[in-house]
Amino acid sequence: MTSILGGFGTSIWLDDLSRAKLTGTDPHSLPHRIKNDGVVGVTTNPSIFSAAIAGSDDYASDIATMMGARVEEVITKLTTDDVRSACDLFKDIYSSSQGVDGRVSIEVDPRSAHETEKTIAEGLSLFTTIDRPNVMIKVPATLEGLPAITALISAGVSVNVTLIFSLERYDAVISAFMDGLEARIARGESISDIHSVASFFISRIDTAIDPLLDASGNSALRGKAAVANAHLAYELYLKRVASQRWSAISAQGGRMQRPLWASTGVKDPSYEDTRYVVELVAADCVNTMPQSTLDALNDHGVVRGDTISGRFDEGRRTIADIEAAGISLAKITHDLEVDGVKKFADAWISLLASVEGVMK
Repeated sequence: MTSILGGFGTSIWLDDLSRAKLTGTDPHSLPHRIKNDGVVGVTTNPSIFSAAIAGSDDYASDIATMMGARVEEVITKLTTDDVRSACDLFKDIYSSSQGVDGRVSIEVDPRSAHETEKTIAEGLSLFTTIDRPNVMIKVPATLEGLPAITALISAGVSVNVTLIFSLERYDAVISAFMDGLEARIARGESISDIHSVASFFISRIDTAIDPLLDASGNSALRGKAAVANAHLAYELYLKRVASQRWSAISAQGGRMQRPLWASTGVKDPSYEDTRYVVELVAADCVNTMPQSTLDALNDHGVVRGDTISGRFDEGRRTIADIEAAGISLAKITHDLEVDGVKKFADAWISLLASVEGVMK
């Protein structure tokens, strides 16, 4: 089924996965979402797996069979089994889209976000363990993550780069991706089957900036920063696609890294619950959304077509007005990256503790 956004070039991926959702015909099951809601991919993160495994008995029998194993090994087995099964559900979409969609993402241990070599080793291990062509390995866009992105792409691994908040870091992510493809080209290796997305985070920007706007007497700018930031990210994407460097890579069969809008669930109840979807529609994009946002989109979302192109000057004015209010977007995005890595690491540590408790 073509999604409500698919006609405008934006793919819907579901930001959720659990064992219970892998089978059945329940409206919240993944097979139902694929058939009826136009879902063509799935993203996961440590918080999602922590909630799924710690909050369900569906994993108890698997845990019981691994009582002698290290807790990290148990969690790797549980999560990679789920991702492998999800990859199989998307096999036909992966094939029909020539690998663009039908993707399932799994993240490296977030505690390794500032350790390049560990991230590379974990990425390669996950890729080998899952053993499905449509898996994507998620790598945080930390400074230490950038060379890991290049190394994994160079090794033939499709990568989902996560926790991107700033234009500066997004530009570096695109360069790291291109570096990896160019390394393969230099070795005479194919690049046509390597795909990547760059996960640009949305709602957390407004959540951080809105209180500062209220405090500075600039409440009229509330709720505008995140969309403006994303629009300028898409402009950057278009500029990099139009570059001579990408033209040379494309001539060798390269597929450009698509922008993916992440953290698109609305946190402020006063905002339209589909705003981070309907305001971020354009060609060659992905929007990964929690099931509540997807349900809201299907129920009452008003899709107005491309809502990004042609709004770049407006985005620059918005960001300039926010900076003029004394708010540093550079500081906000830096702090959000630090906090994002910590939250995922904390979720992973919590999951370790939960599984360890069951194994005792």
